[in-house]
Amino acid sequence: MDRDALFQSGMDLELPSTTRKEDISYIGSFVSDDDRKDHLVVKNGVRCAGTHLIVELYEAKHLDDIGHIDKALRACVKAAGATLLHIHLHHFEPNGGVSGVAVLAESHISIHSWPECGYAALDVFMCGDTSPEKCVPVLKKAFSAKRVEVETLLRGKGI
Repeated sequence: MDRDALFQSGMDLELPSTTRKEDISYIGSFVSDDDRKDHLVVKNGVRCAGTHLIVELYEAKHLDDIGHIDKALRACVKAAGATLLHIHLHHFEPNGGVSGVAVLAESHISIHSWPECGYAALDVFMCGDTSPEKCVPVLKKAFSAKRVEVETLLRGKGI
């Protein structure tokens, strides 16, 4: 990845890593459960920050088509009942892979594709009143994947 692309993504390569880390440190105070405005969820009786699906698509198509990927991510957002804030996709050369993210009010969906292998790795992480699992059939259909593997993690258990 070139320096301009890293800078555009918000990474200032001239700053030491400790400075960049300080830029994202938490500022604020912890609040009581009654005053929280977050979107914690309860899944299978466990209170957590959200559901994180690790999705792998095999023997998939359209993995080099940035417009198709954009539409597929938007369809996932709609199916899951999430709120889209922004999509950023980057098309790599020479192999045509695409990496990107749909930033959601409820978290994100990211994709990294290897069209030459027919493979894509996606992360679907959502909190609040959403249904991230509804993204899986949307992705399978959108990319004509012959095989889909999904691992589900509950993030922030017990917080």
